[in-house]
Parts: sequence; structure tokens; C-alpha cells
Amino acid sequence: MFLENTVNHKEQFGWIEVICGSMFSGKTEELIRRLRRARIARQKVEIFKPSVDTRHSEEMVVSHDANEIRSTPVPAAANIRLLADGCDVVGIDEAQFFDDEIVSVCNDLANKGIRVIVAGLDMDFKGNPFGPMPALMATAEYVTKVHAICTRTGNLAHYSFRKTDDDKLVLLGETEEYEPLSRGAFYRAMLSEKVRDIDVKDSEDISEFKSEKT
Repeated sequence: MFLENTVNHKEQFGWIEVICGSMFSGKTEELIRRLRRARIARQKVEIFKPSVDTRHSEEMVVSHDANEIRSTPVPAAANIRLLADGCDVVGIDEAQFFDDEIVSVCNDLANKGIRVIVAGLDMDFKGNPFGPMPALMATAEYVTKVHAICTRTGNLAHYSFRKTDDDKLVLLGETEEYEPLSRGAFYRAMLSEKVRDIDVKDSEDISEFKSEKT
């Protein structure tokens, strides 16, 4: 459960909030909700995202529900430190795509009294911790893990299963490339892929053996 920090004007430090989960779990939706509330309170808000994320828009942060908020695309985490000066609240989307310096950037901003709200995938398509997200979650005051619904079982999903054969770590995509799966469904899907790979290798070996015989 997320509990917002109370305001103590004698306390000069800010804090870090991390919103994490699988694809289609509502991470960006929750990020936008918190940032809009801060703007309603007339706080100075800046939003950043990695420039590599151009799926929906080059400048807008867009959720799967088509909610959007204007952002500043940056090529590296260090740019955020320079552009966030004088802000009350800083939002960062798709944090898993940033370099490891994003961790020190977020902590530096929080130490200056800024509320930092970060959203990102906690695991990659193989189920491994994704980029700087584990370190961000460890240093954050608040961590909110949101869930999608498994497309195969209807249970809560926190894995992002890649449906294509592309093995690159960073592959931007939507429902054509990814689906949210529960632990059981993800395990079975990964096992099926291993079995398929073994079958393919066996068939290749047989073909090579036949060609050698002829």
C-alpha cells in the first residue's frame, strides 16, 4: 500500500517513490496520476523519459489507457540532474532503460528536497532484474508493485513474456510482442521455449548426419 509522505517544513530532504511491475500493469498510469495531483497542488513538476522510448510519442509519456503527460526525453540519466533544478517533483518513466547513474541522480535530487517518482519494469523478458531498477527499489522510501492480469490464467501477472524470437534485451513493443503472465504461466512458457529449441537442434543434427551419410 502506498502512503504519501507528510510535509515537515523543517525537513529539507525529499524522497524517492518507485512504481514497478510487468508490462500492462498500470505503472505509467499511476505515475501520471501522482504527477497530476502534484500539479493540482501547484507544485513545480518536471517529467523525464529515455529518448529511446518513442513507441507512442517522442515527447509525451503515454499509458496503455491513452492517458498522457508532456515530458522531456533525455539520452542519459545525467541530463536529468541538470534539467530538474528548482523542481518540487520529478517524474521519471521507463527507468529500466537508463544507465546506472540514474540511481545516484535520483538520490541527489531527493537529497536536495525533491520528491522523485520513478516508474519502470522490475524484470526483463527473461524474468531477471532489469537494469538499475533493483538499486532504485533498494534506496527508495516507497516501492509500489502493481500487477497486470495473466492472459492465460486470469491470475495476477508480474512477468513480461516476449512472444517474438528476438533476443535483444531492449525491444520496444506492445501486445504484439509481449503478454503479461503469472508465475506458473511464465514458467510453462519458458519451458516450452526450451523444449522447442532442443527439438530444433535435434532436427538440425539429424539433417547434418543425413547429409554426411550421403
